[in-house]
Amino acid sequence: MEKVVLIKYGELTTKKGNRKFFINTLYQNLQKKLNGLHVKISRDISRMYIEFEESELDFVLKRINQVFGIHTYQVASKVPTDIEEIKTNIIELMKDKCGTFKVDTKRSDKNFPIQSTEFSRQMGGVILKNNSSLSVDVHHPDTTLFIEILERFTYLYVDSFSGLGGYPVGTQPRGMLMLSGGIDSPVAGYLALKRGVKIEAVYFEAIPHTSIEARNKVIDLCKKLSVYSDKINLHIIPFTEIQEAIYKECNPEYCITIMRRMMYRIMEKMAKKHKGLVIINGESIGQVASQTLTSMSVINEVTNMPVIRPVACLDKLEIIDLAKKIDTYDISILPYEDCCTVFVPKHPVINPNLQECLDNEKKFDYETMIETTIEHVQTIVIQEKMQESYQDLL
Repeated sequence: MEKVVLIKYGELTTKKGNRKFFINTLYQNLQKKLNGLHVKISRDISRMYIEFEESELDFVLKRINQVFGIHTYQVASKVPTDIEEIKTNIIELMKDKCGTFKVDTKRSDKNFPIQSTEFSRQMGGVILKNNSSLSVDVHHPDTTLFIEILERFTYLYVDSFSGLGGYPVGTQPRGMLMLSGGIDSPVAGYLALKRGVKIEAVYFEAIPHTSIEARNKVIDLCKKLSVYSDKINLHIIPFTEIQEAIYKECNPEYCITIMRRMMYRIMEKMAKKHKGLVIINGESIGQVASQTLTSMSVINEVTNMPVIRPVACLDKLEIIDLAKKIDTYDISILPYEDCCTVFVPKHPVINPNLQECLDNEKKFDYETMIETTIEHVQTIVIQEKMQESYQDLL
């Protein structure tokens, strides 16, 4: 019997007039992800079908698990929509099963002569007749045989797997991610990608106060995120001059607040330059001094651009769990400080006053510094290694 991977869309099905756009984007993303493999992808309004070579199945499934926009997927047997063909293949599919089972039939082809419930009952009888190790339990079965009947073909499977969900990357415009070397911002980037946002990353570097190891750490985090996108542009901001001016001229208690305000000003300019519509960061309410609601409000005052904070309402343990899931945690905890942590004052203000910020900012020519900084940005294109071999999975 022929095997195929069935892809089911989930949230994409809530779309109406632009549903085709979402499906086509998912199709293109899967094509990129499975490039180089011996697969054939076809699609319709309710699902996609991936034909594959048996030796590459593990690789195909690994790649599918890196694509947003998939609700569930199944490895299914594809047989002609013929009652005798279905029976024969069901017997083969269930011959090694034991314990309890049930049959769940979905009859998309309403011209099929037997209704779903009755067909499930009949096929259950066929299974019992040919496998004495099985008994029926319709409430808590060990195995569920799914039968999906379409006009030309019927799909049979016993296992269903959860995909990443969300929307395909590229169904939303570009966002600019403030990517530090910490735990939170890579998770924020992952969650933005899950909503279909194409991201570019921005890293603020303060050499010699931060190290090249800190930069490499961020590059490695970008590589992890690029698994879920075809590529990510990483923009490295030379922030040393601005940061030194802040710590030389400003009230120490306000240095973190003013530093974040400078970052937001730069982020807005970077977004406009690279056609980004939003700023994305890993701020979590109350986690540090610059992330109290008062601080966020004062920092946000410098830009009219929307700021998305995907982890704002998660606690630290929830964020860590997500970081471990996407394999960024071990990189994030490497002991290389970024510019947000290297100059933290003993007593940073947690309820900053806007006028105090404005008065401190008048002490140095930050506008000229920002323009100079933008002119000296370095950009690295981070692209997932697409030539991974099948042996790498073993």
